[in-house]
Amino acid sequence: MTSSISPVVVGYDFSHTGRAALRRAVTLAGRAPHHVLHVVCAIDPREPIPSIPSYNGVDYMYAARVQEALAAETQHELDQIEVRGSVHFFVHARIGKAAPEILTLACEVGADLIIVGSKGMTGIERWILGSTSEHVMREAGCTVEIARPKRYPDVELMPVEPVEPVHTYVPPHRYTYEDHRVNLRPAEWPLY
Repeated sequence: MTSSISPVVVGYDFSHTGRAALRRAVTLAGRAPHHVLHVVCAIDPREPIPSIPSYNGVDYMYAARVQEALAAETQHELDQIEVRGSVHFFVHARIGKAAPEILTLACEVGADLIIVGSKGMTGIERWILGSTSEHVMREAGCTVEIARPKRYPDVELMPVEPVEPVHTYVPPHRYTYEDHRVNLRPAEWPLY
């Protein structure tokens, strides 16, 4: 990584698992604002997204409406968490198959991480329908995180109690390696 900005591509499809991916990405960016989110929704050219009706089929005007809905969903998720500083995000609505569009965007922005949801399909379903998360994971040129909604109940853990140190701090020994010998350096000698 050559800069302090870390692009993160988030696959979002207005589903329960897509929301889990967006929530994970927003939580990550809220804790570490150097992450820049690129939220992408791939729209099937033959079929609009069920929660966003189409008036004239899937075209660029429909993609613009989806992009506005993506911005609203991302802002809603950001409102739910505590953000340190500011979080930068972009929304992309692309017409095409989900996995290739996610991978193309990741390549275009130089993504360090891709976060996608998983529908949890079984072997036959995955074989017939194809798995977007599996395709992205196989073809990506960076780390891929598969996000799922949490199904475990919350567990109350024991509180962390502060403990007095048992030992006092002893600074580490400093050594110099020169001419195949290791020499102990006095603490007052500078390291350079």
